[in-house]
Amino acid sequence: MNKLTIEDISAFEVFDSRGNPTLACEVRLSDDSSSISYVPSGASAGKYEALEIRDKDETRFFGRGVSKAVNVINNEIKELLAGLDPLDQTNIDSILCKADGTNNKSTFGANTILVVSLANLRVSAKSRSLPLYECVNLLYKDLFEVDEKATLPNPMMNILNGGVHADNNIDFQEFMIQPSGFSNFKSAFQCGVEIYHELKEQLKKQKLNISVGDEGGFAPQLDSAEEALDLILKAIDVSGYKAGSQVFICLDCASSELFNEGQYLLRGIDKSFNSNEMINYLNTLKSKYPINSIEDGLDEDDWEGWKSLTKSLGSEIQLVGDDLFVTNTNRIKKGIKQKVANSVLVKINQIGTISEAMEAVNLSKENGYKTIISHRSGETEDTSIADIAIGLNSGQIKTGAPCRTDRVAKYNRMLILEEKFNIPFSGIDEVT
Repeated sequence: MNKLTIEDISAFEVFDSRGNPTLACEVRLSDDSSSISYVPSGASAGKYEALEIRDKDETRFFGRGVSKAVNVINNEIKELLAGLDPLDQTNIDSILCKADGTNNKSTFGANTILVVSLANLRVSAKSRSLPLYECVNLLYKDLFEVDEKATLPNPMMNILNGGVHADNNIDFQEFMIQPSGFSNFKSAFQCGVEIYHELKEQLKKQKLNISVGDEGGFAPQLDSAEEALDLILKAIDVSGYKAGSQVFICLDCASSELFNEGQYLLRGIDKSFNSNEMINYLNTLKSKYPINSIEDGLDEDDWEGWKSLTKSLGSEIQLVGDDLFVTNTNRIKKGIKQKVANSVLVKINQIGTISEAMEAVNLSKENGYKTIISHRSGETEDTSIADIAIGLNSGQIKTGAPCRTDRVAKYNRMLILEEKFNIPFSGIDEVT
């Protein structure tokens, strides 16, 4: 039997859910199997993320084109990986990172490297006649010598958008619901869908805008986070579910977007907070509403504030670092050492390869931090993160509202996998 090798790699300039150019990549193997992957892009990007590369040619797509990245893949990377074993994912990823030669992927771009890494992972699964999640699970267990079972993650469903994800005056970026009191993914998802549609009805009754933001959540003009939370509680109740037992509320404050010269500027409520005042505000919201998770409650560089926030709320709820950690093991290690946060948001394009994302997940788990696999605001039809969340037993996934095909595709993938392979549902038994 001939050794399986990478035969060809082709890249394409395609488009994400915001109508911006992004990358697709097809990897073809010597057994003639092939697969295509796509990469997303974020709107609120942490400054410590690996860099995506764009053309910066203002005559094409306002400088957002990715034709240079296409050429890099079709020439340099294709030549670099030709003839290599696609099943050795860590070697493929290592070669890509070494060839880039920078800590932040600034030579090739994180988008360029990731699309190749994902396409190779996907075609490797196809060549082995394995569902992608199983290939991920096997790779994870082999890489870290752990016994992790594949499980369906608990969804964190964005049903109301604010911040840079919406054209409204709500300061916080995401208001999510987490259906937790259910025995399977299908029932949890049904709960989220019904609440989402009921929220739409509540907004209509109040003659509020029912247009949606980047991630499919509604984006009405509201006066405050409290008004948004009250509307969500009403939708949960009218839908026949119990807030605080069956359904919890999760916030993504995206506080790095609010932070300026030592102050958190909440323009929607016309207030400015220092770190302690912001922590008090979050404590107030937690005391009034069934909130079980707060993401990026403080700025990505406000480490002292994060220490205080963690001491204040870390034993009660999930405190998630996104911009704080950017899926980077060095920053996660710093957080662990300083006892900051208790959960890590994992966005694969923040770091650049599937192997590095797995390292971040493993490091987090080893130190008792929860993990959440996440989409980006500029998404595609690629469903890889669903399989990755399952294969890594992440426990949780953020992939938007049950609206817009770019989001729903991930949910549909998980629904099919649950029914087809009878994968157990992780649920949420405890928050911290």
